[in-house]
Amino acid sequence: MLAARVLRNFADDVVILERDDLSEESTGRGSPHRRQLHALLAMGHVQLERWFPAIVTEMVAGGARLGRGTAVQFYVDGRLRPALDDAEMLSASRTFIEETVRTRTMALSNVRSVTGRALGLLIRSGRVQGVRFAAGEDTALQEIEADLVVDAMGRSSRLSSWLAAEGWPAPSTHRMRVDLGYATASFRRGSELADLVIAHSAPGPASNYQPSLCEPGALAAVEGDRWAVVLAGYDSYRPSEDPDAFLSRMRRCVRPLREVADHCSLEGDVGAFHFRDSLRRSFTDMDRVPGGLVALGDAVASVNPVYGQGLTLAALEASALAAHLQSGAMPHEPAWKYFRRLDAIVGAAWKLSTTADLAQPHVTGPYPRGYALTRWAGDRLTEASLRCPEINRAYMDVVHMKEHPRTLTRPRVLLRAARVLLSK
Repeated sequence: MLAARVLRNFADDVVILERDDLSEESTGRGSPHRRQLHALLAMGHVQLERWFPAIVTEMVAGGARLGRGTAVQFYVDGRLRPALDDAEMLSASRTFIEETVRTRTMALSNVRSVTGRALGLLIRSGRVQGVRFAAGEDTALQEIEADLVVDAMGRSSRLSSWLAAEGWPAPSTHRMRVDLGYATASFRRGSELADLVIAHSAPGPASNYQPSLCEPGALAAVEGDRWAVVLAGYDSYRPSEDPDAFLSRMRRCVRPLREVADHCSLEGDVGAFHFRDSLRRSFTDMDRVPGGLVALGDAVASVNPVYGQGLTLAALEASALAAHLQSGAMPHEPAWKYFRRLDAIVGAAWKLSTTADLAQPHVTGPYPRGYALTRWAGDRLTEASLRCPEINRAYMDVVHMKEHPRTLTRPRVLLRAARVLLSK
């Protein structure tokens, strides 16, 4: 949807090929984790407003919540981070955000949808010129011709095999096994925690996948007067769909989650999901790429969802596509400049998530050069951020993808962190 919104500024006709019928509520067959609690980080909020002006106001009017200052709480091993007065986070379910974005996108005059399953690329004269698809399981192949094709098929994208079938190299694939499990449940929201919108609890620097101090998890006030609660765990400590076990873990988490467990009624079932590995496809590693082809979203990178980067990454990548086309790039030519922009965006998210993942005892690498020093410095910055609002702001700007992780290695930040830690 974000790609379609961006492309409508550059194309006469934008066609979304989607196997779900977009005229109805999406069944989400391609996203089995859709019902899990998702986060829209601050930069994702900014990008949504950029492409859909006043969409946040629209969603709040429809029941979403907008958290500011102390209404958004981040904990590390049960310790509350300093509040950021000017910070904002939109709190809503993924389905609510998707439906709002879909409605706004499909209302655009030059955007239309075709129901069908993509089955291959039309590659002629060194460039992609369209897509083969079938409208149903037993229907004949059809074709859609296009000047530019966008792969937004998610982490299970078949683009690599399609390229190989046509004699083209495929992007290299990098994986890191994280073996994460997470589970989401919905609770009826009343007047408890009336001033809270989001609470997020993370393990501390010395914690592992079986925390001793505080369970990792999050809650968010979402539309329909509900609390959405997610709990996470690694390896053998993954949460299950057992509601009693879920409540028991909530009661070992930070106070807001304990309050919800004790005073709110559970609605429906607990839904669990297993995320086996982070995945990144690098198009800049290819020695040649056909013109008329780009990719974005989980088709490019699917990182550990516990950090909440997925929706925001997709929004940033759509903006990178807009910047590429605004630069005067021709859609028929190989999109090398776009893929380099993509590498910078994805690289920042990948570095943040994989550096943290490698601290888990069951994650076996690969370890980048200098990892031990990077982890040590990161742990010290985390400790300093819990005590110093200035360090916390720099730290959270990276978490919210407003700044690149390298900003935390600036001398001013490191010196400030050292002073804070030495002042114990």
